[in-house]
Amino acid sequence: MTIEIGIVGLAQSGKTTIFNALTRGKTDTKSLAPHIGIAKVPEPRLQVLADMLHPKKVIPAEVSYIDIGASVRDLGSGKGVGGQILSQLGSADALIDVVRSFADETVPHIEGSLDIERDIATTNLELTLHDLGIVSRRLERIEESLKGAKPAERQGLVAEQKLLSRIKAGLEKEQPIREMGLSAEEAKLIAHYQFLTAKPRLLVVNIGEEQIAQAQAMQDDLNARYARAGSKVITLCGELEMELTQLDDEAAKDFRAEYKLPETGLENVVKLSYELLGLISFFTTVSDEMKAWSIPRGTPALKAAGKIHSDIERGFIRAEVISYDDLLKCGSMAEAHKKGLLRLEGKGYIVQDGDVITFLFNV
Repeated sequence: MTIEIGIVGLAQSGKTTIFNALTRGKTDTKSLAPHIGIAKVPEPRLQVLADMLHPKKVIPAEVSYIDIGASVRDLGSGKGVGGQILSQLGSADALIDVVRSFADETVPHIEGSLDIERDIATTNLELTLHDLGIVSRRLERIEESLKGAKPAERQGLVAEQKLLSRIKAGLEKEQPIREMGLSAEEAKLIAHYQFLTAKPRLLVVNIGEEQIAQAQAMQDDLNARYARAGSKVITLCGELEMELTQLDDEAAKDFRAEYKLPETGLENVVKLSYELLGLISFFTTVSDEMKAWSIPRGTPALKAAGKIHSDIERGFIRAEVISYDDLLKCGSMAEAHKKGLLRLEGKGYIVQDGDVITFLFNV
């Protein structure tokens, strides 16, 4: 399961710089074209398992980042971003909203001054207007359809109309859909509309190097004001993070120590993205290959098997499971077998974060 995250923001906010920092890319930061890049998910446990089990191949999970390039300005009116990019944003699992905090006289802010709160409000409004446009158009079509609808069709249309009318009322009050408390059934009903304010959102405040010392205090303050259901804030020095990805690991580590940055920008962003999306990781060892997989928390073993291959789900027999902590204590699979710590679980077993699983199947 590759997670897809769209990167949005106003012009000159550093979207492409953040994109490069996350993907180790070298994309021209002045380019307004869309960019797509893949990042390997930092997972320390995967390397520990690899050192223990000595597979020939180690494959981390991946995150796909989509930098739309263009500003979200006029997104709500449909003028700012093309249809293909909107489609890519719509299919993303979450959004990163880059907000500018760094000062640079050579790159003037489009509003003429730095104001984090104003820029957050501007982007929120554009995303809200985009979703409001979809809702309004769909409600008009439902109204027309109801005029000639048969009784069997009418019930579904009326239920959809009622839900969309509630969503419309919330959007008109500038309330994002993710904060409307929709039930799982309601969320499923509107999923195909790919509403942007329904997606989990990570606000990345792009700071300058001179702000790094105050970054944590700034982050705590912004989270106190802006963290909501499905929304968190992180401060990140995009320019520095981008530069560090171009260094070898040892040199980058030394620079991080100098700036007192224990984690990379990617590690921070992925960790928070996983929290917002409710994702966990499990591991498989098959044919001398150790691999990490990302799934939603609460996923049963049968569906986790399907993330690997549909044949494994179709022919599922059982899952042989051991927790990461138990395997670490044992030091090897053979020792885990001896101690009876490998469990046989059925289709309904809920996969836990860090599980090491071998799926047994027959097709």
